[in-house]
Amino acid sequence: MKKQSNRTAEQQSNSATAQQSSRATGKQITCSTALLFYCATVLLRYCSTALLLCCACIFPSYAADVSIHGFFQGNYSFGTRANPDGGDFKWAEERLQLKLDASKEPFRLFLKTDAFYDHIDEKAQIELREGYIDHVEKKWDIRAGRQIITWGIGDLIFINDVFPKDYEAFFSGRPLEYMKKGADGVKIGAYPEFASFEFIAIPIFEPNNYTDARRFYMFDPMPGVTNREETDPATNFKNTEFALRAYRDVAGFDASVYLYRGFYRKPYMIPDDINSTTKITYHYPKLSVYGASLQGRALDGVLSLEGGYYDSRQDSSGTDYTVPNSQTKFLIGYQRQLWEDFTVGVQFLSEYMHDYSEYKKNQPGGLPKDRKLYQLATIRLTQMLMHQTLKLSFFSFYSTSDGDYMLNPEVKYNFSDHIWAAVGANIFGEGERWSQFGQLDKNDNVYFQMRYEF
Repeated sequence: MKKQSNRTAEQQSNSATAQQSSRATGKQITCSTALLFYCATVLLRYCSTALLLCCACIFPSYAADVSIHGFFQGNYSFGTRANPDGGDFKWAEERLQLKLDASKEPFRLFLKTDAFYDHIDEKAQIELREGYIDHVEKKWDIRAGRQIITWGIGDLIFINDVFPKDYEAFFSGRPLEYMKKGADGVKIGAYPEFASFEFIAIPIFEPNNYTDARRFYMFDPMPGVTNREETDPATNFKNTEFALRAYRDVAGFDASVYLYRGFYRKPYMIPDDINSTTKITYHYPKLSVYGASLQGRALDGVLSLEGGYYDSRQDSSGTDYTVPNSQTKFLIGYQRQLWEDFTVGVQFLSEYMHDYSEYKKNQPGGLPKDRKLYQLATIRLTQMLMHQTLKLSFFSFYSTSDGDYMLNPEVKYNFSDHIWAAVGANIFGEGERWSQFGQLDKNDNVYFQMRYEF
């Protein structure tokens, strides 16, 4: 059985976890303090919608500024070949979103709720995308509730942005905003004169979402093993995720440093028996990230630099094949407007695996191995036309180490200030059948989005 890297675990776990996954919590909490903490976090998750809706009913009567906006959207993605379950659509839904924004200094209430019907699963659902309360003072602020957090400066490359993502949304042609998932937690900002700080605490673990095996063909290293379960980190104070960002201007550049202590958000496999596996348990190993970024004007464009060290705390020596090795990641990017309304952006990512000799020595045979140095390049081209109502865009990933790619051309037209539509495609290929984009070779799709905003 192969030891999974930060990238390969995402690939190998997708199909298997979708076929049969059962979430298990960690050990039960025995002391009274931990029990109170557990109850509080459960209430935060399952009662947040009710509490915020109650606040929404009361808050506007006292608020100086209340606004309600939203949209109605149709989103459909058609595969160029039948899905594993025989269907034709990667995505097919209608969605209504309502946003409530109410404020009266020093408080602000924000709710973003989606109601949608999924034609593939034939289910109607309601989702609280975001729901939080702000308290803002001159030198500090605090936000509590479900919130979407964005750190780092990469364009669809995430080093210090370690918060929840939805990769199925990205690969199936949904609007890009749906690649980010909300996290239930608290964010505190402090703004002294010498720098600005953000401190985040997330008591309830939220994993990344990956492609559904009914809709996507994915590489599965052990397709014959159907007995699988997934274990989330236990909900207690010890497992609370903490993150800190400090940022300021340095010689005209936006400079940031980042610290994170929590868990990998993609599952890694633990087989019950390496030589004769009958059961696979997926777990989320402990992770710390130390990083920095720098972005500013240079060479008639915008230069971006970002790096991070991924400390795999459960396997500092690289000898445990069920836990990823530590890595160092570095990104350089450059964006420039070449002529009127035409912008080009390029990026290059390198990921270096530490203790690679131990990785190779301790990997069970028979499965593909990750490279010591993984490299990925991206390019984004954007042309605005017809008084910026028509947008032609092209984005691509290409791995110079693995040889696989993803292409995403898109045409978007704004019919008015309230109505827009977009048509695009996701095209995958080359590489190996287990590489990040090569394994998606059978999942090319064409998508359509149309939205009325109010």
